[in-house]
Amino acid sequence: MSASADAQMVSPYWQLDDAGDLGFWRMCRRLPATSRVVLTIVARAAPRQAVTVVLLQLVSGAATAFGLLATTGALERLLAAGPTVEVVAAALPMIVLVAGAYVLRGAVETAIAAAYARLTPAVRRMAEGELFAAGLRVELAAYDDAGFYDRMQRARDRGLFHLARAVDNLVDLIGAVLSFAAAVTGLAVLHAALLPVLVLGVFPAAWTVQRSARLAYAHMTRTVTLNRRVQMITELGTQREPAPEIRACQAQDFLLREYAEVADPLRDQEVRVQTSHVRVGTVGRALTGLMAGITFTVLGLLLQAGWIPLAVAGGAVIAVRTANAALSRLVHSAHQLLEQGMYVADYQEFVDDAASRSPAAATRPAPAAPQVITLSGVEFGYPGGTGDALRGIDLTVRAGQTIALVGENGSGKTTLAKIMAGLYEPTGGQVNWDGVDIRELDPHSVGDRIMMVLQDPIRWPHTARANVRAGRHDRDDPGDLALRAAAELAGADTVVADLPHGWETLLSKYFRGGRELSGGQWQRLAVARGVFRDAPVLIWDEPTAPLDAKAEFAVYESLRRLATGRIVILITHRLASVRNSDRIYLLHEGELVEQGTHDELLARSGRYAELYELQARMYADELPLNGGRARGSGSGR
Repeated sequence: MSASADAQMVSPYWQLDDAGDLGFWRMCRRLPATSRVVLTIVARAAPRQAVTVVLLQLVSGAATAFGLLATTGALERLLAAGPTVEVVAAALPMIVLVAGAYVLRGAVETAIAAAYARLTPAVRRMAEGELFAAGLRVELAAYDDAGFYDRMQRARDRGLFHLARAVDNLVDLIGAVLSFAAAVTGLAVLHAALLPVLVLGVFPAAWTVQRSARLAYAHMTRTVTLNRRVQMITELGTQREPAPEIRACQAQDFLLREYAEVADPLRDQEVRVQTSHVRVGTVGRALTGLMAGITFTVLGLLLQAGWIPLAVAGGAVIAVRTANAALSRLVHSAHQLLEQGMYVADYQEFVDDAASRSPAAATRPAPAAPQVITLSGVEFGYPGGTGDALRGIDLTVRAGQTIALVGENGSGKTTLAKIMAGLYEPTGGQVNWDGVDIRELDPHSVGDRIMMVLQDPIRWPHTARANVRAGRHDRDDPGDLALRAAAELAGADTVVADLPHGWETLLSKYFRGGRELSGGQWQRLAVARGVFRDAPVLIWDEPTAPLDAKAEFAVYESLRRLATGRIVILITHRLASVRNSDRIYLLHEGELVEQGTHDELLARSGRYAELYELQARMYADELPLNGGRARGSGSGR
């Protein structure tokens, strides 16, 4: 392969770590460790089924060995004095034993398949649930760590899929090892001189399978990047969400060109690999024919020398064929298991990493209704960031107050609100709830006191009812009284009234009968979800960005009604919406640069006044009223 072709196969982000050239002996050295990881997961998921499969595999191996020996015994009787009726009658018990051995083996294989049918689904269910729980339990800051997020994606997209395949190959590997051992044992019992015959017979198959597996592994490591990129591009071209923008930008040809740039090298690499497989197969078949001739020649010489009887030679032929098939399965399964073991290691690495990122266990409950939240010298830096997102923040907010966090994009508003809510732990300084460091409070009880409405809320692919009740899913609400009150307060009742099945309407176009909402309608449901949660600390992060003016006014009216006795933190770019806040904090590049009431900040003629004047001027220029008269800054819009 040329250097340029190799370069097309590489991506620093998605490339799988190269395990090197997996030769036969290196494979043998690495196989126990890889098998142990898979066995540990299997033992946790389905211990009874796992033990059953192993025991049945042992019985199957014993039946194979017994069948080989019984076959030799039957041949000895049949070939002893010619095929007469008396000889056949004398050999009948051995023939029955041969048939019984193979019937037993067939029954055991059926039992193995039945046990295995329960094993793989149990492993997938356990691993998927473990990964899902690990992702939900980590602290929020983990999702801002590119390394953690990459491990999670690899564990989800590749680890789970290959874990099930690794279990398949591990079971097949165990069966192949036992079948091969049975063939070797049978030959050793028949005559020790037959073992070199076995080596001659199985060598071509072992070489062919091992070489093909190495080609497949090299292909996988080179093309994992391209496969991921092809998948991403095809998803862009076949999913609902990107479809409008692709057509609006007339980007179809661009997307097709991007697809060709990754699909063509992938096709060329696959052609090269398949051609190599053909060459290896041709050489393997030639070697198999050659070794078969040598094997039969050796058996003939052993017969001629009188070292073995004819019946034993017949049994040896069967044993060599059995060992040949078993060794082919063994080498193939081993290579597949090593390849998949790397993906399983991704899964295990993520689960271990997630366990270390769970919030610290504290047992002190948070105040039922905190009266004051105080920040002292708070600093925060995102994992892998080049600097602090927040520096030296001091502020206090009390129950019954509404404070507003304002500033330009990237100034740290949302980050600060999440720190106040305990979603992020500050890297410096301290956050106190009623005088107690938030680190000393039970994280679950802190979260229970928070009601948060975000600018881009989750669009749950569920019913309208579930979308609101998700705010506090375990809340007892007889007759849906709280649900309907929250919807009315948020203006979501009018959204639900227009749905064909009301509260039971499925809100997802991905399923039959589902309906899709506009951005503003989704936002009203999100506000209703926050209201339904009914917590003492309210955080509203650009809650009205997708709403029209009438809906925005209604939401802020609802917010004023909810603010009584609660701590309210409002984040917005629309400065006219915060003029009635008890205190306004302006952040700039992670620092708190101005604070005060709306009138105080305007009187200072600082950064807040400048931003407010810019917005007022924009409305004055763009929203003419009453025959050309514009809405000025005094309108508050």
